[in-house]
Amino acid sequence: MEPGEGPGALGLHGDEEIIEVVELGPPGPDDLAEEMEDVDFEDEGAEEPDAEAWESEDDEGVEDGMEAQDDSEVTFSLHSASVFCVSLDPKTNTLAVTGGEDDKAFVWRVSDGELLFECSGHKDSVTCAGFSHDSVFVATGDMSGLIKVWRVDAKEEVWSFEVGDLEWMEWHPQAHVLLAGTADGNTWMWKIPSGDCKTFQGPACPATCGRILPDGKRAVVGYEDGTMRIWDLKQGTSLYVLKGQDGHQDPLTCVASNQDGSLIMTGSVDCHAKLVSSATGKVVCVFKMESVTPKAPIGEGEEAESNSVESLGFCNVMPLAAVGYLDGTLAIYDLSTQSLRHKCQHESGIVQLLWEESSAVVYTCSLDGAVRLWDARSGKMISEYRGHSAEILDFAVNKDASIVVTTSGDHQAKVFCVQRPDR
Repeated sequence: MEPGEGPGALGLHGDEEIIEVVELGPPGPDDLAEEMEDVDFEDEGAEEPDAEAWESEDDEGVEDGMEAQDDSEVTFSLHSASVFCVSLDPKTNTLAVTGGEDDKAFVWRVSDGELLFECSGHKDSVTCAGFSHDSVFVATGDMSGLIKVWRVDAKEEVWSFEVGDLEWMEWHPQAHVLLAGTADGNTWMWKIPSGDCKTFQGPACPATCGRILPDGKRAVVGYEDGTMRIWDLKQGTSLYVLKGQDGHQDPLTCVASNQDGSLIMTGSVDCHAKLVSSATGKVVCVFKMESVTPKAPIGEGEEAESNSVESLGFCNVMPLAAVGYLDGTLAIYDLSTQSLRHKCQHESGIVQLLWEESSAVVYTCSLDGAVRLWDARSGKMISEYRGHSAEILDFAVNKDASIVVTTSGDHQAKVFCVQRPDR
């Protein structure tokens, strides 16, 4: 679908708008304020007879002088700087953990934003945070490489460890085991809380992204030199390495696997997404996206506008995969025909995407501060939620897809109810 066509389109104001939006660096609150004044909200809120309906609502948490809708139910505002990450506890989906640039992480209740406890002691931006598979533990990691694990019910720290600069962190899907990738190329694995440790040595460059496969026995790790490795977690050996022509030409930004772990997808700064068989380590196909934005002339000292794959994921109920790009393109690929099925254009860069667990609906959050729901079968936008006065940096969706929790550069986390009438 071309931008500006069809009922689900975003109504971009011509090409100038696109060029403006793809400027390097996240927009500041002032840019966003101007941008949002131009947005016509009438289409989205068709059921409301006039625009005053939302203007008169409680605009708590919106920057002074900025007229904006706030569709959120709960705002968590204990952070004093950008909030980088959020996770929901997998067992009950009632708790969230957020980490931010203020060197703080908090565990709080999603229903009312009530603080449960602070994960104290970090000395650098908290960029990774997540609950163990059974919600017993919560782990927080900062950029300098200090990782701490807390027991949720006792609200107390049970383990900590310091590694090199932290790139990513993930809990094992079935065990109290934590995996983390660092800037020196190592991937670390610990049993919690005993701290038994194993390291997987990658190339001498950052391990930029990683994912434990659903079988819990293997992990896929992507590196800054464009290579990808599939590791045997028990043996500590590398099962497959993708490099050279098979690998990416630029750093990997994200990896994902489908529900049974048979397929892996890797995304990179080179704008390619590769589909890889986890059984053979072979590339099944490559999805390439040509940049749709005309290149603006480059002034002295300016860098060329860049595009990259920022996030990707597999649909559980249909053979579909979604890839989100920095230029605002959401591409839905059909895995059975290995072809592009839909192209959904955003006003600004996509930060992250997530699929609903049991339907063909994909969620995106972007630098314009909105969360959008897309029907991957039709390529149409289902709904849009706003409330942040800066870019959204991370988000999480609960199991029954009724709630989205977002974190933003505006120092806030917000809870949106996204229950849809078609349920």
